[in-house]
Amino acid sequence: MKKLLLVLIIVGASNINFAQEQETGLDMNQETDLDMNMDYNKWSIEVAGGMHKPSRPFADGYYAHTPSFGQFSLGVRYMFNDRFGLRGNVGYSTIKNDDNSLEFKSNFYTTSLQGVINLGNVLRFSDWTNSIGLLAHGGSGYSLLSTKEPVELDNDPILSIIGGLTPQVKLGERVAIFTDISVIGNINQDYTWDGTERDSDGGRQGRGFTGFKVDFSIGLSFYLGSNEKHADWAPREDLLSDKVSELEQRLAKVETDLIDSDQDGVPDYLDREPNTISGVTVDTKGVAVDKNRNGIPDELEPSLDNRYVNESDYVAGSTGGDLNIADLLNKGYVNVYFKFNSSTPETYSLEAINYLIKYMKDHPSANAELIGYADEIGNPAYNSRLSEQRAKRVYDILLAAGINGNRLTYTGNGEDSSVDKGSAPARQLVRRVTFRLK
Repeated sequence: MKKLLLVLIIVGASNINFAQEQETGLDMNQETDLDMNMDYNKWSIEVAGGMHKPSRPFADGYYAHTPSFGQFSLGVRYMFNDRFGLRGNVGYSTIKNDDNSLEFKSNFYTTSLQGVINLGNVLRFSDWTNSIGLLAHGGSGYSLLSTKEPVELDNDPILSIIGGLTPQVKLGERVAIFTDISVIGNINQDYTWDGTERDSDGGRQGRGFTGFKVDFSIGLSFYLGSNEKHADWAPREDLLSDKVSELEQRLAKVETDLIDSDQDGVPDYLDREPNTISGVTVDTKGVAVDKNRNGIPDELEPSLDNRYVNESDYVAGSTGGDLNIADLLNKGYVNVYFKFNSSTPETYSLEAINYLIKYMKDHPSANAELIGYADEIGNPAYNSRLSEQRAKRVYDILLAAGINGNRLTYTGNGEDSSVDKGSAPARQLVRRVTFRLK
């Protein structure tokens, strides 16, 4: 008996596996990337109870209620995907005589392993409903029949073949209510349901089923897992759409991450200085190389030295060959420099503004004109507006520093074509605001 049961279970499982392979074209022993990444729950617990109708065999004079209450079951189900799964089930039924029968009482215990097909997804119920489903199940089990009245029968072992349909209605993402009708055919049921005599049906000799029983149940399925949906209610098309959408979002993020706004060779998501001056050397984190930490990229210092006067060249209040502060401002030694396509002054240029602030405060009668410039990269009309915006930005800083606006004017002179526009360091020199004292 045990060997036969094992063979039937293996055959049943093989049929389920074969059906899955035919349906999907895949070996079920090898999960695809799609199956591994589907975000739905696969486990559920099923509790049910209801009526049953033993059909045959009965001894003469014995009959059961039609139908009889007193049938209960507990099951655990696992879905391989949204269409196929396995169910393990245990059940108990009590079988009693009806009013026209001799008295008897029997107990029927069964365990089974069954394959499950989600017909709701196979038949595309999702085209017209999101809350009604249908499962089909079938397999084999091991059962025991015992009686206490009118005779004592200890556990007649039976091999059962089970099949049925389970309509279900989703109550929520975690629970569904279902009804089930299952037909149980017994092989080698040696005794009648009442237990009073051995079955005289020729089936006990191995030809066909020696007993039949039909169960009618109502119950609840409780879905387990951390995902939003269960496989019962996750149509493959929706899952594929969600997965495609997720991959598109991930691809878009990768594309965004690879953007290099300042074109220094370090993508923005790794760049700690995303507005590095164009053309200067940066480290692996996108920060301009500044070994002496003076706030000026090392590659720009030689060029800036040509624009700034050295401290040794300046003697305050001097005349003759040496420069005073007014000369420094008027002759372009002191400038405010800007990043590419930006009206925000470079940090190291703020000291240049401070030169003018100090002078204006020391000379209350002095006025100043602020003149903005841009490099030759881009549209001339746009560059003209940008040069004026740069001058206006310096003007706003001076106002905030306490200089009266009546003493200041600003204008944009557009592009400065005095340098080689193919040289990034040279272009940096002309993205500036200069001062003219009046």
